Amino acid sequence: MLTALTVVAGSLTVGATGAAANPRSGAAFAPAISCPAVADRVDDAPARAQAEVQRNLQQLETQIADANRRLASSAGQGGSNFVRNAILSPLKDKRAAALRRIEIAFQRAGARAPQGLDDLATCTVQDDGSGNDDGGQGTGDQQGDAGQGTGDQQGDAGQGTGDQQGDSQGTGDQQGDGQDPGDQQGDEQGTGDQQGDGQDNSGQDPGGQGDGDQQAEGQGNADQDRGGQDDGGQTGAPGGINCPTVADRLGQIPARARAEVQRNLRQLETQIAEANRRLKNADGQAGTNFVRNAVLGPLKAKRTATLQRIALAFQRAGARVPAALRTLATCEVRNPGGGGNGDNGDNGGDGGQARGPVPEDFVDIRSVRPNVNVPRTQRNGSRGTFSVDCGRNEGRIFNSDNVIVAPGVSNGAQHTHDYVGNESTNNQSTNESLLAAGTTCRNGDKSTHYWPVVRALGQEEFDANQRGGGLDLNVGKILTPAQVQITFKGNPTAKVVPAPQFLRIITGNARVGGADPNAGWTCTGFENRQLTDKYPLCPRGSRLVRVFDFQSCWDGQNIDSANHRTHVTFPQADGSCPQGFQPIPALQHRLVYNVPRGPNFAVDGFPEELHKPITDHSDFINLMNEQQMGQVVNCINSGRRCR
Repeated sequence: MLTALTVVAGSLTVGATGAAANPRSGAAFAPAISCPAVADRVDDAPARAQAEVQRNLQQLETQIADANRRLASSAGQGGSNFVRNAILSPLKDKRAAALRRIEIAFQRAGARAPQGLDDLATCTVQDDGSGNDDGGQGTGDQQGDAGQGTGDQQGDAGQGTGDQQGDSQGTGDQQGDGQDPGDQQGDEQGTGDQQGDGQDNSGQDPGGQGDGDQQAEGQGNADQDRGGQDDGGQTGAPGGINCPTVADRLGQIPARARAEVQRNLRQLETQIAEANRRLKNADGQAGTNFVRNAVLGPLKAKRTATLQRIALAFQRAGARVPAALRTLATCEVRNPGGGGNGDNGDNGGDGGQARGPVPEDFVDIRSVRPNVNVPRTQRNGSRGTFSVDCGRNEGRIFNSDNVIVAPGVSNGAQHTHDYVGNESTNNQSTNESLLAAGTTCRNGDKSTHYWPVVRALGQEEFDANQRGGGLDLNVGKILTPAQVQITFKGNPTAKVVPAPQFLRIITGNARVGGADPNAGWTCTGFENRQLTDKYPLCPRGSRLVRVFDFQSCWDGQNIDSANHRTHVTFPQADGSCPQGFQPIPALQHRLVYNVPRGPNFAVDGFPEELHKPITDHSDFINLMNEQQMGQVVNCINSGRRCR
């Protein structure tokens, strides 16, 4: 069959030729895969990277063509769940890998990779004319932009088929409880079934209907299957409202827009709190239909309006609106520990661990071959080390904020962080407040070091019913590290220069498939082998180790960047910094834990990321003054080992 390449709304669609282009004409319209365009984002590839970039662009087209062939050959086999899980999800994984290779090609050529490439991995199925995108399930919740109304609300139940939702209460646009202010808003097109990017929201199933593979456009909330119950079945005890995070999707907020954006981010938090109160007060009557129409529907409408105000704030400041905003309005209800709802996961001992990790996330460290390579230090390299003792968080300083990514947003991380060093760090922190605070570091360094906690599964913890903890599906006893080692090292090829005060660095990525994953899991006695995407099972007498090697090449100008990454980068294979970057003291966090035997521990993470080990990450804000940083640099460059 001949294929045609067509650019549709900035995306690449590969579909069968001869199909009618107008879905309202009644003629046949073959479903086709639609993916965001990539070529126009990489047209400035440096000469050294062009061959590799072009190879991967061609690979992206091949992947779409392969997916389309599978879509055509599987027509009628399994509906949207099959399409989503057997076609779109594998395609997303392949695209993410190709996009990552493009990023690496830029970096190897000494150039900055285009921002936002990781946002281009998700594809959808173009509507086939029936109003049923991605295999026939209503997509009204996924309208084009944040300002065009909420459309119908049945997607939250995972079974919508367009405006005329199939249950007897009419949960589509004509839902009769009158409480959904979003039903009539927007551009008068109502449901939005054929708007936007055709994404299916059917996986977000408070009643346990769908398979819940809801990874499109980074909104997560994956695998929310409650045991395959009917929409009208038992929901068990209500859980909490889970909404996609917004603050970490905004990038650099323009100064002119910052006050308005922060106000609306707080409003989003208030809306979730109000919805949770309504859900709690409805105990006993909160069947799936009630939750969808009286809680989730109104919440979505409010979030849509708030997200549109954020978009307008960016526009008024002359900045580009973050593309992810249009995907973040829809929330879901989790049901941790709810009775009678089927499988709540492999590690549901305390009733809250609904998703992940799974046994396949673990591997015996003894089966891993040595893979840690350290570049040899050259004559002009810097051999010294400077260690800082900041304790092990014996004082149990925890919160689920992230002041780097989501300043001003409570629970901006949706997972709990361990803190050592600065004793005051939270979402309200400023450079000034951090400098005025106390520290757990013995040398007086007020820098902030924080990372997600590790938990022993099946045990209770104080935050079991709090956001960032159990309400965000992070459950189990928080383990205090047996050791915390904070060390600054040199560069194999050059002397280091001082890092600027207030420099922010995040190493690793809390999102599966995100840029620059840098998790390092290993065991004592086996530290010449590290795992990124698996948890190690350590033999008796060996303990779990997490290693975070931070980016140590600085652009010489900025203390942060829009994506919190491009102002710093990793050294090249020989240890030298790419062109335009200079070496700074290389920070390493090494954390050692006594964990339960077997696959009975997990790192905290966003609820939709399934506690995958690859999402591990760590954060650093440099508060050292000029004198303190000078001591670090002098020690490293002179080849000494200092504490």
